[in-house]
Amino acid sequence: MTPSRTAIAATTVVAAASLLSGCVTNVEGGNPEGWSPILPEKVPEIAAMVPEEVGADGVLSVGTNPPFAPFEFKDSQGNVIGVEMDLAAAIASVMGLEFQPVEQDFALILPSLQAGTVDMGVSGFTDTPERRETFDFVNYLYAGIQWARPTGDAETSPEDPCGLVISVQRTTVSETEDVRPKAQACEESGQEPITVLSYDTSDNAALAALIGRADAFSADSPVTAWAVNRSDGDLELVGEIFDAAPYGFAVNKDSEMGPATAAALQHLIETGAYADILAQWSIEDGLVDTALINEQPVEGISQ
Repeated sequence: MTPSRTAIAATTVVAAASLLSGCVTNVEGGNPEGWSPILPEKVPEIAAMVPEEVGADGVLSVGTNPPFAPFEFKDSQGNVIGVEMDLAAAIASVMGLEFQPVEQDFALILPSLQAGTVDMGVSGFTDTPERRETFDFVNYLYAGIQWARPTGDAETSPEDPCGLVISVQRTTVSETEDVRPKAQACEESGQEPITVLSYDTSDNAALAALIGRADAFSADSPVTAWAVNRSDGDLELVGEIFDAAPYGFAVNKDSEMGPATAAALQHLIETGAYADILAQWSIEDGLVDTALINEQPVEGISQ
Protein backbone atom coordinates (compact mmCIF):
# COMPACT_ATOMS: atom_id res chain seq x y z
CA MET A 1 0.00 0.00 0.00
CA THR A 2 1.34 3.41 -1.01
CA PRO A 3 -1.04 6.22 -0.03
CA SER A 4 -1.15 9.37 -2.11
CA ARG A 5 0.32 12.61 -0.83
CA THR A 6 -3.16 14.12 -1.03
CA ALA A 7 -4.63 11.42 1.20
CA ILE A 8 -1.83 11.83 3.72
CA ALA A 9 -2.26 15.59 3.84
CA ALA A 10 -6.03 15.29 4.26
CA THR A 11 -5.76 12.96 7.26
CA THR A 12 -2.75 14.41 9.05
CA VAL A 13 -4.66 17.01 11.06
CA VAL A 14 -7.32 14.54 12.17
CA ALA A 15 -4.71 11.95 13.05
CA ALA A 16 -2.62 14.35 15.09
CA ALA A 17 -5.68 15.50 17.00
CA SER A 18 -6.93 12.02 17.77
CA LEU A 19 -3.69 10.24 18.64
CA LEU A 20 -1.22 12.89 19.76
CA SER A 21 -3.54 15.19 21.67
CA GLY A 22 -7.00 13.62 21.63
CA CYS A 23 -6.42 11.38 24.61
CA VAL A 24 -5.06 14.25 26.71
CA THR A 25 -7.60 17.00 26.05
CA ASN A 26 -11.01 15.44 26.66
CA VAL A 27 -13.35 16.83 29.29
CA GLU A 28 -12.59 14.01 31.71
CA GLY A 29 -8.97 15.14 31.89
CA GLY A 30 -7.78 11.99 30.16
CA ASN A 31 -9.22 9.43 32.58
CA PRO A 32 -12.09 7.20 31.39
CA GLU A 33 -15.65 8.22 32.10
CA GLY A 34 -16.62 7.25 35.63
CA TRP A 35 -13.00 6.93 36.78
CA SER A 36 -12.18 7.51 40.44
CA PRO A 37 -8.92 6.99 42.37
CA ILE A 38 -8.58 3.72 44.26
CA LEU A 39 -6.06 4.15 47.08
CA PRO A 40 -6.31 1.50 49.82
CA GLU A 41 -5.15 2.15 53.34
CA LYS A 42 -1.62 1.34 54.49
CA VAL A 43 -1.06 -2.28 55.55
CA PRO A 44 1.59 -2.18 58.31
CA GLU A 45 2.93 -5.70 57.77
CA ILE A 46 3.43 -4.99 54.06
CA ALA A 47 4.96 -1.58 54.77
CA ALA A 48 7.47 -3.35 57.03
CA MET A 49 8.65 -5.42 54.03
CA VAL A 50 9.73 -2.34 52.07
CA PRO A 51 13.53 -2.00 51.94
CA GLU A 52 14.91 0.78 54.12
CA GLU A 53 16.57 2.54 51.18
CA VAL A 54 13.19 2.75 49.43
CA GLY A 55 11.02 3.70 52.39
CA ALA A 56 13.42 6.22 53.96
CA ASP A 57 12.07 9.20 52.01
CA GLY A 58 8.45 8.05 52.16
CA VAL A 59 8.21 7.98 48.35
CA LEU A 60 7.84 5.18 45.81
CA SER A 61 9.47 6.55 42.66
CA VAL A 62 8.76 4.73 39.40
CA GLY A 63 10.39 5.25 36.04
CA THR A 64 7.85 5.51 33.24
CA ASN A 65 7.71 6.57 29.61
CA PRO A 66 4.46 8.19 28.44
CA PRO A 67 2.66 8.08 26.12
CA PHE A 68 1.92 4.36 26.12
CA ALA A 69 -1.84 4.54 26.53
CA PRO A 70 -3.73 3.12 28.30
CA PHE A 71 -0.82 2.20 30.57
CA GLU A 72 0.70 5.65 30.93
CA PHE A 73 0.05 8.96 29.18
CA LYS A 74 -0.43 12.62 30.08
CA ASP A 75 -3.67 14.41 30.81
CA SER A 76 -4.42 17.99 29.77
CA GLN A 77 -2.62 19.30 32.87
CA GLY A 78 0.53 17.31 32.11
CA ASN A 79 -0.01 14.71 34.83
CA VAL A 80 1.06 11.16 34.01
CA ILE A 81 -2.03 8.94 34.25
CA GLY A 82 -3.05 5.47 33.10
CA VAL A 83 -3.85 2.01 34.38
CA GLU A 84 -0.27 1.26 35.42
CA MET A 85 -0.07 4.55 37.26
CA ASP A 86 -3.27 3.67 39.12
CA LEU A 87 -1.97 0.22 40.05
CA ALA A 88 1.43 1.54 41.15
CA ALA A 89 -0.23 4.33 43.18
CA ALA A 90 -2.40 1.73 44.92
CA ILE A 91 0.67 -0.40 45.66
CA ALA A 92 2.44 2.66 47.08
CA SER A 93 -0.61 3.39 49.24
CA VAL A 94 -0.60 -0.15 50.66
CA MET A 95 3.10 0.32 51.43
CA GLY A 96 2.38 3.62 53.17
CA LEU A 97 4.36 5.57 50.59
CA GLU A 98 3.67 8.57 48.37
CA PHE A 99 3.55 7.69 44.68
CA GLN A 100 5.87 9.58 42.34
CA PRO A 101 6.13 8.84 38.60
CA VAL A 102 9.43 9.87 37.01
CA GLU A 103 9.22 10.45 33.27
CA GLN A 104 12.17 8.94 31.38
CA ASP A 105 13.16 7.63 27.98
CA PHE A 106 12.04 4.00 27.85
CA ALA A 107 15.57 2.74 27.23
CA LEU A 108 16.84 4.52 30.37
CA ILE A 109 14.31 3.17 32.88
CA LEU A 110 16.01 -0.15 33.66
CA PRO A 111 19.50 1.43 33.89
CA SER A 112 18.02 4.03 36.27
CA LEU A 113 16.58 1.22 38.36
CA GLN A 114 19.99 -0.41 38.54
CA ALA A 115 21.57 2.92 39.51
CA GLY A 116 19.03 3.41 42.30
CA THR A 117 17.61 6.68 40.95
CA VAL A 118 14.13 5.10 40.77
CA ASP A 119 12.63 2.36 42.95
CA MET A 120 10.69 0.52 40.26
CA GLY A 121 10.17 0.40 36.50
CA VAL A 122 6.51 0.82 35.52
CA SER A 123 6.21 1.29 31.77
CA GLY A 124 4.51 -1.59 30.01
CA PHE A 125 7.43 -3.96 30.56
CA THR A 126 7.00 -7.42 29.11
CA ASP A 127 8.58 -10.00 31.40
CA THR A 128 11.07 -11.76 29.10
CA PRO A 129 13.78 -14.35 29.85
CA GLU A 130 16.43 -11.88 28.73
CA ARG A 131 15.22 -9.16 31.09
CA ARG A 132 14.93 -11.65 33.95
CA GLU A 133 18.68 -12.17 33.86
CA THR A 134 19.12 -8.75 35.47
CA PHE A 135 15.71 -7.83 36.90
CA ASP A 136 12.72 -9.39 38.62
CA PHE A 137 9.18 -8.70 37.43
CA VAL A 138 6.09 -8.64 39.61
CA ASN A 139 3.50 -9.89 37.12
CA TYR A 140 0.09 -8.24 37.03
CA LEU A 141 -1.33 -8.93 33.54
CA TYR A 142 -0.99 -11.20 30.52
CA ALA A 143 -1.11 -9.62 27.08
CA GLY A 144 0.18 -10.29 23.59
CA ILE A 145 1.21 -8.47 20.44
CA GLN A 146 -1.37 -7.29 17.92
CA TRP A 147 -1.20 -5.30 14.72
CA ALA A 148 -3.38 -2.46 13.48
CA ARG A 149 -3.64 -1.15 9.93
CA PRO A 150 -5.50 1.58 8.05
CA THR A 151 -9.12 0.47 7.78
CA GLY A 152 -9.92 -1.48 4.65
CA ASP A 153 -6.35 -2.43 3.73
CA ALA A 154 -7.05 -6.15 3.54
CA GLU A 155 -3.66 -6.96 2.02
CA THR A 156 -1.71 -6.00 5.13
CA SER A 157 -1.22 -8.92 7.52
CA PRO A 158 1.33 -10.07 10.13
CA GLU A 159 1.27 -13.47 8.42
CA ASP A 160 2.65 -11.95 5.20
CA PRO A 161 4.84 -9.02 6.33
CA CYS A 162 7.58 -8.95 3.69
CA GLY A 163 7.68 -5.69 1.77
CA LEU A 164 5.63 -3.79 4.34
CA VAL A 165 6.46 -0.63 6.26
CA ILE A 166 5.77 -1.33 9.93
CA SER A 167 5.90 1.16 12.79
CA VAL A 168 6.79 0.27 16.39
CA GLN A 169 7.88 1.92 19.60
CA ARG A 170 11.65 1.65 19.86
CA THR A 171 13.12 -1.15 22.07
CA THR A 172 9.70 -2.61 22.95
CA VAL A 173 8.99 -6.32 22.49
CA SER A 174 7.04 -5.47 19.34
CA GLU A 175 10.28 -4.30 17.79
CA THR A 176 12.73 -6.82 19.26
CA GLU A 177 10.56 -9.97 19.27
CA ASP A 178 8.10 -9.33 16.45
CA VAL A 179 9.09 -6.96 13.67
CA ARG A 180 12.88 -7.28 13.66
CA PRO A 181 12.83 -11.11 13.54
CA LYS A 182 10.22 -10.98 10.76
CA ALA A 183 12.44 -8.52 8.86
CA GLN A 184 15.43 -10.83 9.21
CA ALA A 185 13.40 -13.81 8.01
CA CYS A 186 12.28 -11.88 4.92
CA GLU A 187 15.87 -11.01 4.05
CA GLU A 188 17.14 -14.53 4.63
CA SER A 189 14.44 -15.95 2.35
CA GLY A 190 15.26 -13.46 -0.39
CA GLN A 191 11.89 -11.73 -0.21
CA GLU A 192 11.23 -8.02 -0.28
CA PRO A 193 12.54 -6.50 2.98
CA ILE A 194 10.47 -4.97 5.74
CA THR A 195 11.00 -1.29 6.45
CA VAL A 196 10.89 -0.74 10.23
CA LEU A 197 9.94 2.71 11.49
CA SER A 198 10.99 2.98 15.16
CA TYR A 199 9.56 5.81 17.26
CA ASP A 200 10.17 7.01 20.78
CA THR A 201 6.49 6.68 21.70
CA SER A 202 3.62 4.35 20.86
CA ASP A 203 1.45 7.35 19.92
CA ASN A 204 3.84 8.33 17.15
CA ALA A 205 4.07 4.74 15.94
CA ALA A 206 0.28 4.53 15.76
CA LEU A 207 0.12 7.91 14.05
CA ALA A 208 2.49 6.68 11.34
CA ALA A 209 -0.03 4.00 10.39
CA LEU A 210 -2.96 6.38 10.68
CA ILE A 211 -1.54 8.91 8.22
CA GLY A 212 -0.28 6.26 5.81
CA ARG A 213 3.41 6.54 6.53
CA ALA A 214 3.36 2.90 7.67
CA ASP A 215 1.33 -0.02 6.40
CA ALA A 216 0.83 -1.36 9.92
CA PHE A 217 1.51 -0.67 13.59
CA SER A 218 2.72 -3.40 15.97
CA ALA A 219 2.26 -3.01 19.72
CA ASP A 220 1.11 -4.80 22.85
CA SER A 221 -2.54 -5.75 22.42
CA PRO A 222 -4.06 -3.30 24.95
CA VAL A 223 -2.07 -0.46 23.39
CA THR A 224 -3.17 -1.36 19.87
CA ALA A 225 -6.80 -1.64 20.97
CA TRP A 226 -6.60 1.76 22.67
CA ALA A 227 -5.24 3.39 19.49
CA VAL A 228 -7.87 1.74 17.29
CA ASN A 229 -10.70 2.78 19.61
CA ARG A 230 -9.60 6.41 19.37
CA SER A 231 -8.95 6.56 15.62
CA ASP A 232 -12.53 7.41 14.61
CA GLY A 233 -12.65 4.23 12.54
CA ASP A 234 -9.50 5.01 10.55
CA LEU A 235 -7.53 2.11 12.06
CA GLU A 236 -8.59 -1.50 12.50
CA LEU A 237 -7.17 -4.50 14.35
CA VAL A 238 -5.69 -7.16 12.10
CA GLY A 239 -4.97 -10.79 12.91
CA GLU A 240 -5.07 -12.50 16.27
CA ILE A 241 -3.15 -11.65 19.42
CA PHE A 242 0.10 -13.62 19.43
CA ASP A 243 3.15 -14.19 21.65
CA ALA A 244 1.13 -13.73 24.85
CA ALA A 245 3.41 -12.93 27.78
CA PRO A 246 3.23 -11.41 31.26
CA TYR A 247 3.52 -7.72 31.99
CA GLY A 248 5.41 -6.85 35.14
CA PHE A 249 6.66 -4.11 37.42
CA ALA A 250 10.46 -4.21 37.24
CA VAL A 251 12.61 -4.31 40.38
CA ASN A 252 16.27 -5.11 40.86
CA LYS A 253 17.20 -8.77 40.79
CA ASP A 254 16.74 -10.58 44.12
CA SER A 255 15.92 -7.32 45.91
CA GLU A 256 13.48 -7.10 48.82
CA MET A 257 11.28 -4.89 46.64
CA GLY A 258 10.10 -7.95 44.72
CA PRO A 259 8.35 -9.68 47.63
CA ALA A 260 7.15 -6.35 49.05
CA THR A 261 5.54 -5.36 45.74
CA ALA A 262 4.07 -8.83 45.27
CA ALA A 263 2.57 -8.68 48.78
CA ALA A 264 1.00 -5.30 48.02
CA LEU A 265 -0.37 -6.57 44.70
CA GLN A 266 -1.75 -9.68 46.41
CA HIS A 267 -3.55 -7.44 48.88
CA LEU A 268 -5.11 -5.54 45.96
CA ILE A 269 -6.18 -8.82 44.35
CA GLU A 270 -7.76 -10.19 47.51
CA THR A 271 -9.64 -6.99 48.29
CA GLY A 272 -10.93 -6.58 44.74
CA ALA A 273 -9.14 -3.27 44.22
CA TYR A 274 -6.92 -4.80 41.52
CA ALA A 275 -9.82 -5.89 39.30
CA ASP A 276 -11.63 -2.60 39.94
CA ILE A 277 -8.63 -0.57 38.80
CA LEU A 278 -8.25 -2.53 35.57
CA ALA A 279 -11.99 -2.48 34.90
CA GLN A 280 -11.96 1.33 34.98
CA TRP A 281 -9.66 1.13 31.95
CA SER A 282 -11.81 -1.55 30.24
CA ILE A 283 -9.20 -4.26 30.83
CA GLU A 284 -11.01 -7.46 31.79
CA ASP A 285 -8.89 -10.14 30.09
CA GLY A 286 -5.48 -11.46 31.12
CA LEU A 287 -5.85 -10.68 34.82
CA VAL A 288 -3.79 -12.71 37.29
CA ASP A 289 -5.36 -14.67 40.14
CA THR A 290 -2.35 -14.32 42.39
CA ALA A 291 0.77 -12.18 42.59
CA LEU A 292 3.75 -13.68 40.78
CA ILE A 293 7.43 -12.87 40.45
CA ASN A 294 8.83 -14.00 37.10
CA GLU A 295 5.63 -16.08 36.73
CA GLN A 296 6.34 -17.96 39.96
CA PRO A 297 4.23 -17.83 43.16
CA VAL A 298 5.84 -16.09 46.10
CA GLU A 299 6.09 -18.21 49.25
CA GLY A 300 4.07 -16.83 52.13
CA ILE A 301 2.32 -14.25 49.94
CA SER A 302 0.25 -15.90 47.22
CA GLN A 303 -2.99 -17.73 47.88
